[in-house]
Amino acid sequence: MSQQLPDVQATAPDVTVGLNQVGVTGVEKLVKIARNGKRPLVLTAEFEVFVDLPSWRKGADMSRNMEVIDEILEEATREEAYRVEDVCGDAAERLLERHDYTSKAEVSMEAEFMRREQTPASDRETQHTVDIIASATATEDGTREEIGAHVVGMTVCPCSQGMSVARAKQKLEDLEIPEEKITEFLDDVPQPGHSQRGHATVTVEADGDPEVDLNEIIDIARESMSAKIYNLAKRPDEDHMTFEAHSDAKFVEDCVRAMAEGVVAEFDHLEDDAVITMSQSNDESIHQHNAHAERVVEMETLREEVNGDLER
Repeated sequence: MSQQLPDVQATAPDVTVGLNQVGVTGVEKLVKIARNGKRPLVLTAEFEVFVDLPSWRKGADMSRNMEVIDEILEEATREEAYRVEDVCGDAAERLLERHDYTSKAEVSMEAEFMRREQTPASDRETQHTVDIIASATATEDGTREEIGAHVVGMTVCPCSQGMSVARAKQKLEDLEIPEEKITEFLDDVPQPGHSQRGHATVTVEADGDPEVDLNEIIDIARESMSAKIYNLAKRPDEDHMTFEAHSDAKFVEDCVRAMAEGVVAEFDHLEDDAVITMSQSNDESIHQHNAHAERVVEMETLREEVNGDLER
């Protein structure tokens, strides 16, 4: 008979300090997303899985936990799901049930999602890539789930463009062009400004399953920037994107506020305590630094701000 090995993980630690997160990262699984009347989408998702650890326990049985985690993720991802956040929620709840020493279980995942679309001017079929973000936290009080997306687009700096407008106006005045013609020209032909690759992120977190559509989240994020970008772009498409972007120059702050408007317009039905995270990061073209803006806010407050109901 083999000798019973000691369970060192269950012993008391030398330093009795509890830990918020103990677990594994970089766990890859296939996730099948069901679609009515269509074949399911198959995503290659990367998971992070954590539990909290009380101060009296040395370790979280990492090797044993990996078996549990793998089993739970296999169960959660084997069947088709209609929402990726539900996959995380199911896994977090099962993880909490299987650990008698933990009070919180967290599961998050990221995956690439491809959507088909038409190019804006040449009307060619193409695809664009979106990074899906989903997570869930399970406690004895219930489960909160989060769903969101990270998308890439294009922005144009209003400050830079404003200087170009002033230069063009001065030149046209020097050429003795009538004022009304100058105004008409500048209204119809947007002036140059330095452009940026923009990264927009929108997530919605709520008790249980957030009542939002992932495709609508993606659209809100993409439409918040100066222009959408496309994998395929013929010359008419390039002209369309350039004109569109310079016709709607935006700071990072403007992009986040555009997301806020979109969230309230599309998801006004959300509960007041739903948490909305909106961020915009721009890869600057003429600076060595980048620009960033962000807002994390409960839906009740965001609704009041967008609708102008808050006292100033």
